[in-house]
Amino acid sequence: MNASSRTLTFTEAAREGLAEEMERDASIFVVGEGIGERGGNFNTTLGLFDRFGPSRIRDTPITERGFVGMCTGAAMAGARPVVDFMFLDFILDAFGELINQVAKIQYMSSGRLRMPMVLRGCIGVGGSAATHHSGNYYPFFLHQPGFKVVVPSTPRDAKGLLKTAIRSDDPVLFLEHKLLLATRGEVPSESYLEPLGRARVRRTGRHATVVAVGVMTSKAIAAADSLAESGHDIEVIDLVSIAPLDTATILESVAKTGRLLIADEDYQPCGVGAEISARVCADGFDLLDAPVARLNGAYVPIPYSPPLEQAVVPSQDAVVQALRDLLAE
Repeated sequence: MNASSRTLTFTEAAREGLAEEMERDASIFVVGEGIGERGGNFNTTLGLFDRFGPSRIRDTPITERGFVGMCTGAAMAGARPVVDFMFLDFILDAFGELINQVAKIQYMSSGRLRMPMVLRGCIGVGGSAATHHSGNYYPFFLHQPGFKVVVPSTPRDAKGLLKTAIRSDDPVLFLEHKLLLATRGEVPSESYLEPLGRARVRRTGRHATVVAVGVMTSKAIAAADSLAESGHDIEVIDLVSIAPLDTATILESVAKTGRLLIADEDYQPCGVGAEISARVCADGFDLLDAPVARLNGAYVPIPYSPPLEQAVVPSQDAVVQALRDLLAE
């Protein structure tokens, strides 16, 4: 481990980043259900209520459209609100405010007004959370101009991207997969930022590229390590940024490998993989030695039953098989 790093969980790293930004800038405040003295359902604000007080760590009623509207006005007036949705599924109750106000106000004001708002929440399948608490939803916000969207997969990125998101003058969705919250990793001791809009090459290779989203990154790396035993050299890209998409990094990798698999727990129709595939086919068709492949979760509501829940998400073995099929093309 680097002497200037420590090992933190994903949640600890993100919470540290939030606290550092709140210390730096008094205009930052957090709203959400249960984030006050209790510290949030996922410990996102644990200990911060005592540190910053109830005016900056503000518990709310179950009124998503109401407190998103309040934060929209606050952002327009110069504050930097962080909206903690707990589960991102709850953001759907504020969709009118988000699409018609948050995403559009900078355009509608000819740039005179800014919208420095962070919208954070847990996403993904796991823990028998069932269909009302297991959504991903990031393709919705990729489709809508005005939003930036990040899905970090490591504690280092969780802290650095949250700090950058808070400093942004645009609305940023900061999405945390519930199965990553307890994962541990190195985080620098010194203050740092990670840029929005940049994918990460987590493993280099020559024979095929996997672009993975969020929780699928570790499965893709494990699958690549497994295939290395049979002589297959797989490159793994952690997408990290949904909007904007880092197409340049993906095309650079495909130019080297000639094959592309997109691994995403979310649904396939109209998903992130469809957009990546379209861009690669448009801008890098001659680089491909095989059709672009996609591996996604089953196109069904997420079941409560643990065995059924496991059956609808792509496993490491599924990534291995998808890569074998791609390499055989």
